[in-house]
Amino acid sequence: MKRMKYSNITLSILFLILIISCKNTAKVINMDKEITNEELYRPNFHFTPKTGWMNDPNGMFFYKGLYHLYFQYYPDDTVWGPMHWGHATSTDMITWNEEKIALYPDEMGYIFSGSAVVDVNNTSGFGSLENPPIIAMFTYHNMEKEKAGEIKTQSQAIAYSLDEGMTWTKYEANPVIENPNIKDFRDPKMSWDPIHKQWLMVLAAGDRTMFYTSKNLKEWTLQSDFGSDIGAHGGVWECPDFFPIKIEGSTKTKWVLLQSINPGGPNGGSATQYFVGDFNGKTFSITDSFANDLKQQKALWIDFGKDNYAGVTWSNIPDTDGRKLFMGWMSNWEYANEVPTEKWRSAMTIPRELKLFSKKGKYRVYTLPVRELSKYVSKTIKIKTLSVKSETTIAKAPSIDLTAADISFTLEDLKEDIYLFKLHNLKGEFIEFGLNNKEHFFFIDRSKSGKTTFSEKFASGISKVKSDDLLSQLEVRLIIDKNSIEVFYNNGETVMTELFFSNAPMNEFSMKTEKYTSTIKNITINQLKLTK
Repeated sequence: MKRMKYSNITLSILFLILIISCKNTAKVINMDKEITNEELYRPNFHFTPKTGWMNDPNGMFFYKGLYHLYFQYYPDDTVWGPMHWGHATSTDMITWNEEKIALYPDEMGYIFSGSAVVDVNNTSGFGSLENPPIIAMFTYHNMEKEKAGEIKTQSQAIAYSLDEGMTWTKYEANPVIENPNIKDFRDPKMSWDPIHKQWLMVLAAGDRTMFYTSKNLKEWTLQSDFGSDIGAHGGVWECPDFFPIKIEGSTKTKWVLLQSINPGGPNGGSATQYFVGDFNGKTFSITDSFANDLKQQKALWIDFGKDNYAGVTWSNIPDTDGRKLFMGWMSNWEYANEVPTEKWRSAMTIPRELKLFSKKGKYRVYTLPVRELSKYVSKTIKIKTLSVKSETTIAKAPSIDLTAADISFTLEDLKEDIYLFKLHNLKGEFIEFGLNNKEHFFFIDRSKSGKTTFSEKFASGISKVKSDDLLSQLEVRLIIDKNSIEVFYNNGETVMTELFFSNAPMNEFSMKTEKYTSTIKNITINQLKLTK
C-alpha cells in the first residue's frame, strides 16, 4: 500500500508538471505569434506613428526645449493617401510623443511637404515679440486639377501657430506663391539667412532648385535657380534643404544644398544628394573642386543605402548648440507602400549631426548619430582585440540584445581581402555588410534577411558604394534597431542605411574574412534601452 500511495503521488506530481509545462508552452506559442509584427518590427528608438502611413519629415524646428517633428501622414490607411501633417515632440530627438494632427487637407488640396521657422522678430505680424509666431510653409496639391490633367496642381501656402506649434491657423490670403506653370513645384524649405539678414526658401521644381527670399514670410521673390544641368537626374527633384555650415577645423563657411531625388538613387529608388558651394544672397554656385568631383562621380550622397530619403535639418537650433541636426524618412518609394508592417508604415532614421570637412581640396558632408543617443546606454561591453578569419562571433544574445544596440570598432592593417559582417538569427536568416577591399566597395546584402518577396525591388541586388582604392584602416559604427541597420564608416564619411524584415529577432553579430586573419580593435558594444 505504501508503494502504491507513493506511485500515485508521483503520478499526480508528474501530471501537474505536464499541465504547467503545457500551459507554459502555450504561452510561448502565443508570444511567438504576438511578436510576428508589432513586437518584431516596431522600432525601439526610431520614431513611428502609432497607426497609419508616414513619409517625409516636415516642419522641423526647436523651441523652448522641444524638438518638433511634423511629417507626411495619412491616418486612415497604411498606404499613401490624402496628405496631412502629423506631429510629434521630443526633448532629445530619441524619445517621441505623438501629438494631434497639425494640418488637415482642405478644398485647396492635400498638405504636401514643407518646413517651419520661429519668427522671433515677428516679421510676419502674426504674433508679437513677446509671443513669436511659428510659421509653416507647405505645398498644396490639388487632386481635382491633377485628375483633370492640369499642370498647375501645386502652390505654396503658409500657416501660423501662436501656441508654440501645437495648433495652426492657415493664412487667409493663401497661396503665397502661385504655380508658374511647373508640374512638380513643391516642398518649400524656409530658413533665416544669418549672413544676408533675410528669410530664405528653397523649392524643388522638377529638375532644379529655386531660391526665394522674403522680408516677412508672406511675400516671396524668386532670385535664381540651380541644378538643371548638374548632379543626378534620374527622377524628380524633391525636398531640398539649404544652409551655411562651417568647415571643421576652420573659420570658413560654405553653403550646402541637400536635394532629394526619386528615382535615381545610387542603389535604386529614392535618395538624397548634396552640393557644396557659395551663396551671395541670391545665387548659389558650387566650388570648382566640387564641380570636378561631379565630373568624376556624377553625384555625392548623404546616404548610400536604400532607406534614407527626404531628410532635412531642424531650424532654430541655438547658437550655443550650433549643430546641423538632420533626420530622414527610413524607406524607399520603390516598396514603401508594401513593407510587411500591419498597423503603421514607415519610421524615421536616427537623428544625425551633419559636418562639413575639407580634405585634400575635396568637400565632404559627414553624418553621425546625435550625441543624445548615448544617454540611453544601459550596459557596455568592451573588447580590446579580437582575432578573426573564419566566422567569429562579436556579440550574441543573451549577453547583448541585438534589437537595440550601438556597436563600434576599428579594423587596422587592412589587406586586399573581403571583410564581411553578418547579423543573423536562429531561423538562419541574415543580413550581411562590409568592405570588399579587393574590388574597392562597401556593400549591404539583405537578400537572405527574411521577408523579401513583398516587393521585387526590395532585395533585387546588393547595395554598393565605391571606396578608396585600398583602405588600410576602417572605423565602423553600427546602429541596430529591430529591423534596421545604419552603418557609419570612418566617422560618417560613408553611410549606408537599410531595412530588413526577419521572421525572428536577430541574435548574433559576427565577422569573417575571405583570406587573411584580421584583428578588430577597440570593440564597444552598447546596449540601448528606452524607458517606456
